[in-house]
Amino acid sequence: MKRFRLLPNPALTLLLAGLWLLLNNTLGGGHIVLGLFLGWAIPLLVSDFLIEIPRVRKPLKLVRFMLMVLCDIVVANIHVAKLVLGPKEKLRPAFILMPMRIENEFVLAVLTSIVSLTPGTVSAGLSPDHKSLLMHALDAPDVEAVVAEVMNRYEAPLLEIFEC
Repeated sequence: MKRFRLLPNPALTLLLAGLWLLLNNTLGGGHIVLGLFLGWAIPLLVSDFLIEIPRVRKPLKLVRFMLMVLCDIVVANIHVAKLVLGPKEKLRPAFILMPMRIENEFVLAVLTSIVSLTPGTVSAGLSPDHKSLLMHALDAPDVEAVVAEVMNRYEAPLLEIFEC
């Protein structure tokens, strides 16, 4: 059973209050009070639905990882554009079942989001035991190479960055 906390998520409270003030474009006293109230009430009401975010072990590696993912998204956009504009015979789409070493729900959600954000691949499903991810690749001439690339390029750094 979860312990009741009066302020379940202080950072989220401040973020929501700040967003409220930005959306209303004012620093009036009433809006500050209402923003703080909403920032307190919303996390309190949804606390049962929020998952625990693991501690970041290597913040600099996280920044490098985020930049790498951003670059991968740009490069994949160019690659997919070439594939789509080129002859359709060159496409080798495939559904790929990828084994997962990640057990933490948050880190797993980050990985599946990265796969889906990168053009040409999409997360299609997760096994009930969270041990394998079904993904679709627009062009996968070598399925084992795609699995190895996702595991080495994304899964391994995530396991290293977060305390799982």
